[in-house]
Amino acid sequence: MRPAGSEVEPVSVKVPINGIKLTADIALPVHAKGLVVFAHGSGSSRRSPRNRHVADMLNEGAIGTVLIDLLTEQEEAVDLRTAELRFDIPLLGQRLVAVTDWILRQNHLNKLGLGYFGASTGAAAALVAAAERPAVVHAVVSRGGRPDLAGTALAKVLAPTLFIVGGEDLAVLGLNYSAIEKLRSTTEHRLEIIDRATHLFEEPGTLDRVAVLARSWFQIHLTSVPPDIPAKAG
Repeated sequence: MRPAGSEVEPVSVKVPINGIKLTADIALPVHAKGLVVFAHGSGSSRRSPRNRHVADMLNEGAIGTVLIDLLTEQEEAVDLRTAELRFDIPLLGQRLVAVTDWILRQNHLNKLGLGYFGASTGAAAALVAAAERPAVVHAVVSRGGRPDLAGTALAKVLAPTLFIVGGEDLAVLGLNYSAIEKLRSTTEHRLEIIDRATHLFEEPGTLDRVAVLARSWFQIHLTSVPPDIPAKAG
């Protein structure tokens, strides 16, 4: 049974930043105690079924979600032809910073603990933005991410960061190990390897495992809600 208040209908909004408008779907449980902004991966969008599945499970855990396209429709059309903007991490990172600043101006959102969920190249953008707003961003989760693309920003990240990588995604796993070595020694972090999972976590049950891990991480770092720890048999 889904928890009371977990069935959330997303609201579509236009977020104005720097002369453009980005489309976002915001889902806010009635008793939300945290808010997670999703930074999508290469060639993906807020309509990504994988990220929507994770967002639904976060909503069930009393965590609000913001699924937002960091590129305009015109930019997405260009990117579909050239694939150049999806790897423009400075651009995507600054867009995410601007979205974060917009959230801080919204009275119904700015009192919630804020986190980022980044997939693939979106994870690099999330880490860049977390480094830019260390007092605001309280947790980051990277799913099959390319944190190496965050470059020198890695050494500035203060937010507790969870790296989730498929056990069969060997190239990305190696890049995550290298990126983790560049974090500050005082930055809390963890690497979770999902057995038998490839880059997109398409294998049965693997994406659910990602969502549970992410939900627990955000519940620990964004809210006072206990993490998803199975109850002991009585």
